[in-house]
Amino acid sequence: MPIQVGQDTTKTRKSLSVGDKTFSYYSIPAAEEAGLGEFSKLPAALKVVLENMLRFEDGKTVSVDDIKAFSDWGKNGGKNPVEIAYRPARVLMQDFTGVPAVVDLAAMRDGIVGLGGDAKKINPLVPVDLVIDHSVMIDEFGNPRAFQMNVDREYERNMERYQFLKWGQTAFENFRVVPPGTGICHQVNLEYLSKTVWSDKDQNGELVAYPDTLVGTDSHTTMVNGAAVLGWGVGGIEAEAAMLGQPISMLIPEVVGFKLTGAMTEGTTGTDLVLRVVEMLREKGVVGKFVEFYGEGLDNLPLAQRATIANMAPEYGATCGFFPIDDETLRYLTQTGRDKDTIALVEAYAKANGMWREPGYDPVYTDTLALDMSTVVPAISGPKRPQDHIDLDKAAANFAQYVRGQREGKDASENQEVRWEGEGGQPEPREIPGDEGHHKRGFVKTEGEGYQLHDGSIVIASITSCTNTSNPYVMIGAGLVARKARQLGLDRKPWVKTSLAPGSQVVTEYLEAAGLQEDLDAVGFNLVGYGCTTCIGNSGPLQAEISKAVNDHDLIATAVLSGNRNFEGRISPDVRANYLASPPLVVAYALAGDMNIDMANSPIAQTPDGKDVYLKDIWPTDAEIAELVEKVVTREAFQSKYADVFKGDEKWQAVDVSGGETYDWPPSSTYIQNPPYFQGMGPKAGDIKDIEGARVLAVLGDMITTDHISPAGSFKDTTPAGKYLIERQVPVREFNSYGSRRGNHEVMMRGTFANIRIKNEMLDGVEGGYTKGPDGEQTSIYDAAMAYQDQGTPLVIFGGEQYGAGSSRDWAAKGTALLGVKAVIAENFERIHRSNLVGMGVIPFEFTGGDTRTSLGLKGDETVSITGLEGDLKPLSEVPCTITYGDGSTKEITLKCRIDTAIEKEYVEHGGVLHYVLRDLAKS
Repeated sequence: MPIQVGQDTTKTRKSLSVGDKTFSYYSIPAAEEAGLGEFSKLPAALKVVLENMLRFEDGKTVSVDDIKAFSDWGKNGGKNPVEIAYRPARVLMQDFTGVPAVVDLAAMRDGIVGLGGDAKKINPLVPVDLVIDHSVMIDEFGNPRAFQMNVDREYERNMERYQFLKWGQTAFENFRVVPPGTGICHQVNLEYLSKTVWSDKDQNGELVAYPDTLVGTDSHTTMVNGAAVLGWGVGGIEAEAAMLGQPISMLIPEVVGFKLTGAMTEGTTGTDLVLRVVEMLREKGVVGKFVEFYGEGLDNLPLAQRATIANMAPEYGATCGFFPIDDETLRYLTQTGRDKDTIALVEAYAKANGMWREPGYDPVYTDTLALDMSTVVPAISGPKRPQDHIDLDKAAANFAQYVRGQREGKDASENQEVRWEGEGGQPEPREIPGDEGHHKRGFVKTEGEGYQLHDGSIVIASITSCTNTSNPYVMIGAGLVARKARQLGLDRKPWVKTSLAPGSQVVTEYLEAAGLQEDLDAVGFNLVGYGCTTCIGNSGPLQAEISKAVNDHDLIATAVLSGNRNFEGRISPDVRANYLASPPLVVAYALAGDMNIDMANSPIAQTPDGKDVYLKDIWPTDAEIAELVEKVVTREAFQSKYADVFKGDEKWQAVDVSGGETYDWPPSSTYIQNPPYFQGMGPKAGDIKDIEGARVLAVLGDMITTDHISPAGSFKDTTPAGKYLIERQVPVREFNSYGSRRGNHEVMMRGTFANIRIKNEMLDGVEGGYTKGPDGEQTSIYDAAMAYQDQGTPLVIFGGEQYGAGSSRDWAAKGTALLGVKAVIAENFERIHRSNLVGMGVIPFEFTGGDTRTSLGLKGDETVSITGLEGDLKPLSEVPCTITYGDGSTKEITLKCRIDTAIEKEYVEHGGVLHYVLRDLAKS
């Protein structure tokens, strides 16, 4: 399908010859010559957005004034928050977020037929790639059969979803599916799908070159910014609108420049660097902003390391973390198998359009900060947030402090020795550094072994996630740690569940070529699958005896993973403390088996003959790593593994497909259900109404993530979602996860605000998805919401700072809306979740004047009325709110309405962005 470019009234369309082809392109230097402004000192990331304005300028959605606003941005010191309409070149999805997006498209086809329109109008207008990567779960591990057995179980659990996605591939144009077992969407995107500069024919049949840009339904879409591809995560709702031709409404962003100097020192990794960057940028405050990396340090930073930093933009809160095009970009594109014509176009285009990073590159930024990479030291982050950076030599003491905080004032006096009762001897209780009487201990007997578990026992060590498995330097490093450990006769501790889930098959190719997979296997890091496993909560069950010991004795078990997320309740329901670390450190921690060990200075294990082994004894040199990377990470490996990327294995090819233009919804399915969003929808929008007499569903604290709001992992039969499945004869073994059932709104409504670690401040010390119902008694949030809906009572949520941080999880907004919540009132919002709430017709509000949920003394028994919403509501207006307390007293406060743009107001009037698009398409 050709791209639809604008009218080019600015006459900035020029020609560029590369090899034997001539391309048209929209020239930023030509825009300067035409008198539209000064653009040469703009950051490269912002030039990509400016080019988008030039290409789609039509006098309506994009005007000449929008183009001139970028010049004013530079003159105003990197600030000019003008609303613009941005159109990405493509959309990337994964299956957790992709299934509900395709469900919505299928429902929209039903909806447009109901409005008298043509079902075929609901069809992606821009290319969409969906990579199935979130469904493999680690049931089997630590043996050669793990990969095949996990794949078999994946298909057993998810066949209904895979049949549905295959239907989508046949029903919709411009929609491709990368089958399971291929890799993680962001790594596949980085290594294969992206091109840095794209080319296609326009509506007149002329070949046009333009920057490769995208939005994705996963927050870590940002990873590809490491290859100078501007992309970020949006909710599935916003992505659906984009793929249906709706521009993304955004303000011209501020751009923070992050200057990198120096070079990494011996023994440090790209992971250590990114964890330091996350800490610095969270402290700086970059929510809603672009971050662009520059400085001479980039000359010492391979693209795989850049991609690691770009990947974790959601963790430091930025919209994206961008690296401009330079020689390293070209080297990476060559190594990963891109054709020579594409690489030549990238270089020629970037240099012609002012997007090439040259020595002395120093554009105008809104603000800057800097880091000398030689100061970075080995580190981990945890136990709850990615920005909680800890130098490795302080990690054990930090964990001891965390345990004290968990136990003091709660159950520090209960430091009982809990012994396994059964046959055989029991090990002696061991000294725990920093214990000070706060650690609990339990003993476990499994398969003839007796060992002690205590606070800090590492029960999960996982090399996982797109973040680090895309980086051959740390993956080869992990293999070398395993090799040196194996040579010393070391093995993982028996209570550690170990796993290796690479982001692409290329990783296996080069690990095997180096002979390192055999060494990883020897210490328990067998291949378990290709996909988002532990990082997304698909860590699978712990051994039954270990799980029992942890839960019976309330132990603070720990996990160490090479991922990007360690929020509460995300990794495993049995694990309270989660740490992010580099792949080599993950292997080392599996050998140690204990967070209480000072990994930097103390012995981490002993050889079979009793000799102490320190981390330095098994840590590879940078030269060893570089030599192997140069030898085994080859262009041919990438080309061979991506040759048939959309074909899949025999299992995928055998998946049956049925259905035509509209989907034949299976009434008995517990995975795929027709959502209620468009049922009974009329042809016209409504008006925004004041919120009168709303009750409080939850009062929540700071850093409430989308994992808290809509968890992705497993759930029990005692939860509302579990009861729903039990009623439909689904056995507990087949529950799968919330993430896998995102195509069924009945499950997801019941899972909203159901994270096992969420704390509703309306209740005293209660964890989990509970609140007070209309009768004042404690009940599940779902049951309370349904009771209020029966009464016709609107609901509100109160929150603290950084509400909605984390994944770009559209169900965090969808579930909120379906529970009957009309408004979320918080101190501030993370970018994606605020947008998602608006996209579902839920209005976000922020406190003003220093008010907070705590200063207002909210208990949850209040009634809330918000006025000033009817009539001519302006974006970012301040409106009055009346809080009536349980004793009858009232307080008037002012709220800032976070409907940020005029088009967002229209979305809310229509009941959501998809309703807006559907009515527009039906009308046309």
